[in-house]
Amino acid sequence: MKRLITAAHALIACASLSLPGLASADVVTDWNEITVAAITAGRPGPIGQMDIALVQVAVHDAVQAIENRYEPYHFDMKNAAGKRSAAVAAAAHDMLVGMFPTQAVSLDATYYTYLANNGLTGDPGLVVGQKAAASLLPLRRVNPAVLPPPFVGGTSPGQWRPTPPANASMLTPWMGDFDAFTLTSPQRFRADPPPALASERYRRDYEEVKALGALVGSSRTAEQTDVAYFWTDNFFAQTNRALRVIATQHVSRVGDSARLFALANMAVADSLITAWNSKAHYAVWRPSTAINEGDNDGNPATVGDPSWQPLVANPPYPDYTSGANNVMAAWSHTLARFFGTNHMTFQVTSLAPLAVQKTRTYERFTDLQQEVVNARIYLGIHFRFADVAARNQGRHVAEWAFDHFLLPCNE
Repeated sequence: MKRLITAAHALIACASLSLPGLASADVVTDWNEITVAAITAGRPGPIGQMDIALVQVAVHDAVQAIENRYEPYHFDMKNAAGKRSAAVAAAAHDMLVGMFPTQAVSLDATYYTYLANNGLTGDPGLVVGQKAAASLLPLRRVNPAVLPPPFVGGTSPGQWRPTPPANASMLTPWMGDFDAFTLTSPQRFRADPPPALASERYRRDYEEVKALGALVGSSRTAEQTDVAYFWTDNFFAQTNRALRVIATQHVSRVGDSARLFALANMAVADSLITAWNSKAHYAVWRPSTAINEGDNDGNPATVGDPSWQPLVANPPYPDYTSGANNVMAAWSHTLARFFGTNHMTFQVTSLAPLAVQKTRTYERFTDLQQEVVNARIYLGIHFRFADVAARNQGRHVAEWAFDHFLLPCNE
C-alpha cells in the first residue's frame, strides 16, 4: 500500500501539538490481547496477521488524532478530544466487530464492561476511536473474490509439492500478492534465487538438515530439540504476547505504545507478504521431499533416504523463504529500531505443548533471530539458506517500515 496520507496532510495532522503527559500503556496491551484472541478465533493462520496489523494501526491513528505526536497512517481528525484510553478501546472494538460480526455479542460485553470499569463511558475519546475504525475498516485485506486454482507445485527436482501426511495444496497462495501496509510492492524485498541443486551450498545445507532435523536418528541434542519445539507456537500470538510484556516494562506513554504495536505488527504483516511472494515465485521443495528424492536431484554428493521424515509435519507451503524467520526478524528488528539498541534483556514464552522450557530470556534481539534460524532446521522443515534469506528479508521490511511510517511529527 502506498502511504495513504500525503506529506502536507501529515503536517496538518501533526500541527497544534498537545502536551501528552505520562499515562499507563495498559489500555494498548489490554486491547491487543483482546484483539489477538478474537482474530485467532475468527481468522486463524498467517492471514490473521493482516487483521492484527490493521487493528493496531487504527489504535495508533485514534490516539494520534488526540496527541498529534506521530504521523497517522490513514486517519486524522481535527479538534479531536477525550481520553486516549477511550479512543484505543473504541477503535479496537469497532475494528473487531466490523471484521467479525459473529463475535459482536461477546466483544460488546467485553467493551462495555471495560468502559465501565475504567471510567470511560461517555468519554469524547470514544467518538475519535469510532471514527478511526470507520476510516480504517475499508482497508482490510480479505480473500480474493474469486479464489485461484489450488497451487500444488510440480514434480521436477527442486520443485515444491504437497507433503505427507495431509498432502495439502499451498495455503493462501494469493497472500504474496496482497497490497502491503508499508511496501511499494509485494515483491520489493523478494529474495534472490535459492542455491542451485548442484551447488556446494545446497549440499551443505542438505546434509545439515538431514542430520539435525530427522524425526528418527537425528544428531540433535535434547536442548536443540527443546528449542525446536519452543518455536512451534502460534507466532502471531507469541510475538504480541512478548510485546505486551516489553511495552509494559519499557514504555510509559499510550501514544508510544500504540505506535510500537502498529509498527511491529505492520512489519510482521509485510514480512509475511514478502515471504509468501518468494514462496510462490520460487516454489522450492521442503527438505523432506529433497531428502526422499536425494538420489534423483542431479547432485551426486547428496545421498537420498526415501524413509526420512522431519521432526514435525511440514506446513503446507514451499520452503523458500521461511515465514517464521521473516516474522521473527521483522518483529525483533522493529523493537531494536524503536528502542535504539540491539541490547535488551527480554523474555519470550511458548505455549507449544512439547516445549519443556516455556520461557526463554534473550540479551540481544539478534540472538533471538539466530535461534529461530536454527530452530527451523532442528524441526527438519527448512534449509538454512531459506532461513537466512528470510531473516534478511524481515530485517529489510522492518527498516523500511520504521523509516517511512508513523514518524515523529518534528522530523
